[in-house]
Amino acid sequence: MAVVTKYPEPLVFGLDIGTRSIIGTVGYREGNQFHIVAQCIKYHDTRAMLDGQIHDINKVGEEIIFVKENLEQQLQGRKLKEVCIAAAGRVLKTAIAKADYDFNEDTVVTQEYIHSLEMLGVEHAHEKMLESNETDVKFFCVGYTVVKYFLNNFEITNLEGHKAHTIGAEVLATFLPEEVVDGLYAAVSIAGLEIANMTLEPIAAIQVAIPENYRLLNIALVDVGAGTSDICITKDGTIIGYGMLPKAGDEITEQIIKDFLVDFATAEKIKTIGPKRKSLTYKDIMGISHKVTPQEVYQCIDETVDRITEQIAQRIVELNGDKPVSAVFVVGGGGKIPGFTDKLAAHLELLEERVALRGEEVLGFVNIHVDGVKKDPLLVTPIGICLNFYDQKNRFIYLSVNGERVKLYDNDKLTVFDAALAHGLTNESIFPKRGKDLNYTLNGKKKFLRGKSGEPAVISLNGKEVGLNHLIQAGDQIQIKESSVGEDATSVLNDVVDFNETITFIVNDMNIECPKVAAVNGQLESGLYQIQDGDKVDVLNYYTLSQVMQFMDIETPHEVFVNGARANADTKVYENFSVAWIDKSEIYKAESFVTEEVVDDTDEEVTQQPAKTDVHESVAKETTIEPKDTFASQVNVGEPIGVTKNDLVNQWIENRDKKSPSTDIHVTVNGKSIVLSGKSNYVFVDIFDKYEFDLKTVRGTKLIQKIDGMDAQHFSPLHNGAVVELYWKE
Repeated sequence: MAVVTKYPEPLVFGLDIGTRSIIGTVGYREGNQFHIVAQCIKYHDTRAMLDGQIHDINKVGEEIIFVKENLEQQLQGRKLKEVCIAAAGRVLKTAIAKADYDFNEDTVVTQEYIHSLEMLGVEHAHEKMLESNETDVKFFCVGYTVVKYFLNNFEITNLEGHKAHTIGAEVLATFLPEEVVDGLYAAVSIAGLEIANMTLEPIAAIQVAIPENYRLLNIALVDVGAGTSDICITKDGTIIGYGMLPKAGDEITEQIIKDFLVDFATAEKIKTIGPKRKSLTYKDIMGISHKVTPQEVYQCIDETVDRITEQIAQRIVELNGDKPVSAVFVVGGGGKIPGFTDKLAAHLELLEERVALRGEEVLGFVNIHVDGVKKDPLLVTPIGICLNFYDQKNRFIYLSVNGERVKLYDNDKLTVFDAALAHGLTNESIFPKRGKDLNYTLNGKKKFLRGKSGEPAVISLNGKEVGLNHLIQAGDQIQIKESSVGEDATSVLNDVVDFNETITFIVNDMNIECPKVAAVNGQLESGLYQIQDGDKVDVLNYYTLSQVMQFMDIETPHEVFVNGARANADTKVYENFSVAWIDKSEIYKAESFVTEEVVDDTDEEVTQQPAKTDVHESVAKETTIEPKDTFASQVNVGEPIGVTKNDLVNQWIENRDKKSPSTDIHVTVNGKSIVLSGKSNYVFVDIFDKYEFDLKTVRGTKLIQKIDGMDAQHFSPLHNGAVVELYWKE
């Protein structure tokens, strides 16, 4: 053994605590070279470690003590107090999720918005990952990559600089369970050591296997260990994703155990048979000796290796955003199996030379001063753990958020947002919260009003106000005042309906101008009505006959015609429709004009004589309805344009006709000759009994009525031989 009598400061002690063994390495960096001055490997006596997680803390602690003391002996009694460790990549969990952010109006997208969007994606991925976690274990986000960006719901490569009303990102995030970290800390503490630096095994491996200038490329690193295969992806100079597959060297060993009927230790020896060796002699569990050639071993494990490499290839593509990588570097003992890299290349559809085992060729900067230790892919991760000490970029740090201690995995780009999430603050607590939106329909069309945005969280870092994306470091004091909720969206009918618009009816031959009305869920409401979520608002282009009466403040019952047709309270009255009625009480007034009580001074006998006054004119004078004061401010009443007390006038005529003999008359309507019969006198509306004309549907701007070329009204008298014109004016 080459003896080194004097070591420069500092000496770095690294521990690779794996599933099958613990590898302790001590060395120092000098210029661009790293010197290994002591190394010890201790295989676990029991299954104290499973899948990279410590199950028996005390047992692992005892084994760390053994490794530590052995190294101290190699260092001629020099004591080791601090250690660098790595959390196994095999315990990492990944989740993919999509985040969206809506702007109030078209907004130019900046890096600040993009980073905030990515953090939203990480939070959603964290929530998704926790859905499958049935424990209360906390997870640290140790890395993420953006799979896709979206601009206004369309996929885009780069959001920066674009105007958008909606941006989105699909994010693949990787998390490490806190209990793994806590278990490592506890085991190391048993050995009386303090942690100087902590990183992840994939990062440690990539430190050696993929030089920094290579990391601009899209490369995958696969560390094939005993229990699992750890995967790390680089792109654009950074690590974008981590993953794990619970298939590795032990599965190959188990296949040998089954085929050759041997114990685990013997199967491990058979697995490592070199391709140049002629044969290997072993004893099975029955004590019988056998010889096996390398070809027989490779044939035995061929199907298993093919299955493992196929699954590794699928995981690499998934972690890389469903895209193939440019190249793959393989480290770890499992990757040394002949044919492993060739099969992995085939499943990734890469050239064989693009998938390579990294070992001695990447350890050119490493000088080993320990006898029996050779440059090997097995050394990549232990050396990487030591080298990571010098960068101090990837470790767990502590800081304070709102007075509470928070532990974070430092990936050299931690922000206030990361600390807030670790503290347990949700996205709603940090970003401004909108009030409730308001959804309703207006005339059948969907309408939407956004709630107002609240105030964002107020953040101070060491007493100075900062933003969510401000970088943080160990020991920082962060205070976060949670964001507020904005006001709910509100609106009244006046905001969405123009109540200044009017609708005009012809009521008793007067132009009546009324404001348009709106119904909400079938009920009339005023302009001050507060619109509720889900309301159905309709601006009506008609009044019901009952509503016309209400607006005119008419309380006495009526019999009414709309456009000459008998109507009821629910009859709809549209623009320019004609409405006519007479109070029932007016019948008696009308009759007083056609029958007059005469008293003779010399004769007490009372006689009935016809009145001399023109009946229709008298009725018009006596029954004209004036708007009441309560309606005057709402309804604009035009000049009278005729007498139209049609329904009750007809009753008066019928009463009069009972006292007078009926007579037939012949009139011509629009060139068609008709005969009116059954009455002693006739008015214009009587022609509708014999002549078919649609009064319910408005077909023009005005209904024209003429007798012998002169304008006529509904109750203008008709004479024998009259020529009548009736039509809608365009």
